[in-house]
Amino acid sequence: MKRFLLVLCLLAACREEAAIPQPVSLTEEAVGYFCQMNILDHGGPKAQVHLQEHPGKPLFFSQVRDVVAYLRMPEKDGAVLATYVTDMGAGDWAQPGTLPWISAQSAIYVVGSSRLGGMEQPEFVPFSQDKDAQAFIAQFGGQAMKLDDIPASALGTSAPEAMAADDTDYSDRLKAHDHGKMMGGM
Repeated sequence: MKRFLLVLCLLAACREEAAIPQPVSLTEEAVGYFCQMNILDHGGPKAQVHLQEHPGKPLFFSQVRDVVAYLRMPEKDGAVLATYVTDMGAGDWAQPGTLPWISAQSAIYVVGSSRLGGMEQPEFVPFSQDKDAQAFIAQFGGQAMKLDDIPASALGTSAPEAMAADDTDYSDRLKAHDHGKMMGGM
């Protein structure tokens, strides 16, 4: 009987893990959620958010700073199942489509560096390894921190979170995202 209960618990745990979506590769059709521009046209770190309400259709972000603002918005487009960022210690800043995705929660972010993101704005640069983050800091400055430790003040006044405070309704972005999917995009 104990063995049977153990098997049931393990199966439940596997089923729970299977519900977490895996990252999706960047393609020529991937556009940024806020800017609606092709992500591969802009270097630097990228992010994707998987929502329960839109399985298999992640929201892409042209800059990691934008995804942090999105995650902190009080009204999102649905329940967040998973968030991934590119590991900037694994490749070329100019080729974001070639970089591996890592969990946003496990990443180490360099905040406040002199290096601008793909949209020429201050950026939170994610790394999977502390040694890579420290090498980046030695070259570009900044401070290493975990996602939950990034202060709201680091988002800046032009960040989407600040725009949301101006009563901007971003629901049209998701509609455009879904329309692009229906039209064969992404």
